[in-house]
Amino acid sequence: MEQEKPLILVTNDDGITAPGIRALIKLMTTIGEVYVVAPDSPQSGMGHAITVNNTLYCDKVVIEKDAPQQEYSCSGTPVDCVKLATREILPKKPDLCVSGINHGSNSAINVIYSGTMSAAVEAGIEGIPAIGFSLLDYAMDANFVPGESFIKKIVENVLQNGLPKGVVLNVNIPKLKKDEIKGIKICRQANAHWFEEFDKRTNPMGREYYWLSGKFINEDKGEDTDEWALKNGFISVVPTHFDLTAHHFIQELNNWSLHD
Repeated sequence: MEQEKPLILVTNDDGITAPGIRALIKLMTTIGEVYVVAPDSPQSGMGHAITVNNTLYCDKVVIEKDAPQQEYSCSGTPVDCVKLATREILPKKPDLCVSGINHGSNSAINVIYSGTMSAAVEAGIEGIPAIGFSLLDYAMDANFVPGESFIKKIVENVLQNGLPKGVVLNVNIPKLKKDEIKGIKICRQANAHWFEEFDKRTNPMGREYYWLSGKFINEDKGEDTDEWALKNGFISVVPTHFDLTAHHFIQELNNWSLHD
């Protein structure tokens, strides 16, 4: 008897027509039965935002003739897409949720701003094994082929081994040729941040406006971080979860005079 294919939900934050998600969809159809629920427009930097004060629309679409017929374009955020998919669209709970392939890095501190990773984290909250994939190339004509065999290997391992509830994988792929990628490195998130600035300007009507800019600063010298791995030719894999509790500080906080 032929084994039933795993049900895979594909989403992203760059929009349903972005080259990254189209590449991921094509790859996932070689592994399982694919449903796509993704934003109808770019939602980068949305983090874990959800739509609460506006209506949501989710329309069945055909983006490519040879693509899966179960594709839906959603007016909401990446997290909205996962919520709608699991509650309204999919025939059952998916075996896996993959988000991406994002155009640009989601390593280090970027993970908390990322719509790509927030979609994966939302799936993790719902007990669905999930992976966020990102390529360190912002160009719309980015080449996703060098990372495809590694993506497939990671997906197949997650399907085989599972993930602890609430834990998702944050996978970043360096912008390299296939023979230049040294392999996969399991990492921790680097202690890095953005030094942000605002470029203040005035529009033709005299109203002031701002462009956010900044410089990425990595103060972490460890060789076990995602930043080190990416700079040294490895694909970084960071196990990530949504529990933001600073467990190491609980005992000290209990020693404060808060209970008097």
